[in-house]
Amino acid sequence: MKKITIQSIAEVMNRIAPKNLAEDWDNPGLLIGSPNSEVEKIFVCLDVGEEVIKSAKNFGAQLIISHHPLIFHAIKNIRTDLPLGRKIEMLIKNDLAVFSAHTNLDSAIGGVNDVLAEKIGLTEIKMFGDEEISLGRLGKLPEPMTAKNFAEHIKKSLSAENVRLVDAGDFLISKVGLCSGAGSEFIAKAKFFGAQAFVTGDLKYHEAQSAVETKIHVVDAGHFATEFPVVHALAGKLRTEFEKLNYKVEVAEDNFSHDYFRTI
Repeated sequence: MKKITIQSIAEVMNRIAPKNLAEDWDNPGLLIGSPNSEVEKIFVCLDVGEEVIKSAKNFGAQLIISHHPLIFHAIKNIRTDLPLGRKIEMLIKNDLAVFSAHTNLDSAIGGVNDVLAEKIGLTEIKMFGDEEISLGRLGKLPEPMTAKNFAEHIKKSLSAENVRLVDAGDFLISKVGLCSGAGSEFIAKAKFFGAQAFVTGDLKYHEAQSAVETKIHVVDAGHFATEFPVVHALAGKLRTEFEKLNYKVEVAEDNFSHDYFRTI
């Protein structure tokens, strides 16, 4: 088996989550490190937190692949007494590179939203309307559900500590729209294409009000729970790709991170 560089891995990632699918405001790609560095071990995660960096170091990784970009906005200093600067310092001292696939992985076929749709048991999964590619997805439930039963189903399927249900009235759910993370901007679009319910995270009060007024149930399962399943899925895709290419790379994944929110 042959060794590979970060550039080679970036090419694999670009096939899994093409960079041209990223939203204009996003910042995916290689954020720390050199494309020429050799890689033998990769650690896949949702967020590049300090515990993730420590775990990647203990695993002996040379590269972290994350969903959320570590560096999102332009930075004018690297203060090592502050969280971002401290993480950058830890990464550089430990020769750890960081590559992120964010909204391009959200939109990609087999990416975050397809993983979410499959996780909650939807069938006939497709993009919104006639779009060739979209951040959100539409799908059907095997059997119609009440709003309460659907919310309980989402909680169990995603192993979420809690979910918030916006009950828009006494009607069953058979068609579902979804967008992982913070996707409430697509609720009205899902309704237009016939969804009776929408799954996302980070729902705001007036968005919930609008959903009730337009008669579409919403389940807010949280940003973390709607996105974390992609970590395992992406790690599996990378292992499969590397095996096909005869690349000598080990892949580990974050299986310990949890939602920042707790219900008291």
